[in-house]
Parts: sequence; C-alpha cells; structure tokens
Amino acid sequence: MVTTTTQRLLDLAAAAPASHDEDLLQLLEEANELYQQGFEDLHRTVAARVGGMSPELLVATVTAAGLPCDTSQDRGELVALLAVTEWQMTPAALAYSEMAEDAARRGVCLIPEG
Repeated sequence: MVTTTTQRLLDLAAAAPASHDEDLLQLLEEANELYQQGFEDLHRTVAARVGGMSPELLVATVTAAGLPCDTSQDRGELVALLAVTEWQMTPAALAYSEMAEDAARRGVCLIPEG
C-alpha cells in the first residue's frame, strides 16, 4: 500500500500528541521533509497550470486569490505566491502547522535554541 504525502503527514500529526522529546523531534523532522516535498509538488502543479498565462492574467489571478501584487513582480514570485496560498489551505499543511505549533508549546522545535 502506497501512502501519500498528505496521509503520512496526517498520520504523523495524529501520533505527535502521544510523543515526547526525541520521539516528537523525529516525527517533526519527518513531517517537515514531507511538508517541503508537498509544497514543491504543488508549486510545480501551479506553475504548469499558469504556465501559458500572460503576465496581466497572472497578476489578475494572484489578485483574485486575495494577494497584493503588480506586474513589476517576477513571474516566479507570482507563481510562488499562488502556490503558498494554495498549499497553506491543504489538509497536509494545516496538520503540519498544528503539529509544529503544539510541539513548540511543549519545547520541541526544529530550530535549535541559540
């Protein structure tokens, strides 16, 4: 059985509340990798979807998504804005964000204290 990125992230998020310290950190590390992979996949999908759009239509699409932008922005930046907006609303991204916030409240974070 093949597990999708989303399903695996949801599984990790479900396991996180019962995990502590190093175990939670390992879950968070795996979840972070999957989060990045999921975003990269969606970014490619968005780039393909808007690939043939004129700069003006792309700006209109980004604006319609509720993001401020203008025609002076680089096409790659506009595509990234769309991708980030879409990604943040996916079940995988929402589960990861909740997992990371809960872990941080419990003192577990991917960024070491300095």
